[in-house]
Amino acid sequence: MTGQPDHVMIVGAGLGGLRTAEQLRSAGFQGRISLVGAEPHAPYDRPPLSKQILTGDWEPEKIVLSGLDALLDIGVRVHLGIEAVALRHSEDGRSGWGERGHELELSDGATLHGDAVVIATGLAARTLPGQPATVHTLRTLDDALALRDALTRIRSLLVVGGGFIGAEVASAARTRGIEVTVLEGLPVVLARALGPDVGALAGRLLVEGGVDVRTGAALTRFTDNGTGVGVELADGTHCSADAALVGIGGAPRVQWLDGAGLDLTDGLACGTTGRVHGLTAAWAVGDVAAWDDPVYGDRHRHEHWTSAADQAAVVASDILGAAPPPPTVPYFWSDQFGLKIQLLGRPELADRVVPLHGTGFDGGPIRGTVGGYLDGDRLVAVVGFGAARIVTRYRAQVAERAPLDTAVSGRGGG
Repeated sequence: MTGQPDHVMIVGAGLGGLRTAEQLRSAGFQGRISLVGAEPHAPYDRPPLSKQILTGDWEPEKIVLSGLDALLDIGVRVHLGIEAVALRHSEDGRSGWGERGHELELSDGATLHGDAVVIATGLAARTLPGQPATVHTLRTLDDALALRDALTRIRSLLVVGGGFIGAEVASAARTRGIEVTVLEGLPVVLARALGPDVGALAGRLLVEGGVDVRTGAALTRFTDNGTGVGVELADGTHCSADAALVGIGGAPRVQWLDGAGLDLTDGLACGTTGRVHGLTAAWAVGDVAAWDDPVYGDRHRHEHWTSAADQAAVVASDILGAAPPPPTVPYFWSDQFGLKIQLLGRPELADRVVPLHGTGFDGGPIRGTVGGYLDGDRLVAVVGFGAARIVTRYRAQVAERAPLDTAVSGRGGG
């Protein structure tokens, strides 16, 4: 492909889709941009949904990332409250952008035609078999508002899933004085995201925050509990509460691409610049995209806010044939019980965790504790609990996969 496309279609009006449009314009792209979003809301920020929106500290207006007027000002045509239902590509044998090969079919019956497409459809909240319609999930603004309304009327909450969403919802509920029970099937909460050692520390945070945490709890079915919600566990015990949330992660929203001939097992497989393997002139960003990692030689989906924004910059550069921005380190944060958990890097690549600062791993205070994830002797990730200044010192060392001794004696030390 040579030159620039005439029309870029972006499917998904969340952070990744919005930032791609903005990056294209800021880089001087003069062609048409269409932004398609399944939700009726203008692009908004998702992290506050389980934090400030849920606690009632913020109203929805505060999380808007870009209003419709601002998008119109930069020449982005917006289609909100409309889902993409199919993507077709016709190859006519010509090279360059002039082939206009993409047809995007929308749920309202319209079809958009463009020569480049960026897929940023994100995740859908996973549900459990037999899950009642009254049981909450948390993925969208409407989900958050419905759950917030419920929290004003209940005394007890059952949270199924001890991941970050479950922990943050538990924290928000406890600020309202609600009794919270968290059910986690694994031996440790947050083990999938943080590993067992750091997950155990996060579990302490929940317990010290007044949450009843039950690990190794396998849910077998929901039960009829009158006005509330009940569950039966594999060991025969029952739990009940006034309301319940299922927070067991999300599934990439790729069903609408079933006819495209792609492997959709874990989102969209992409190259190092976000180009979708198996599609011409197509890119993917954010939670739905599994990018090849040139450093570690694997493929990974980064379900993080900063990764979506970073990937958007890379994709915009690739579409326009410009040099990519410098590589970045994956970063994630979570606010729970008055403390910020921060994570740099890829902890799933580590074979052990070592304490770097604080005494939380030895039973001391959680606040100020920092741990390093090691692959052999190389630092691949760092996690901190209420230790923002310390964690940021390790960014360069994580990016370089520095040996532990070098990392501790460098900017990470002290």
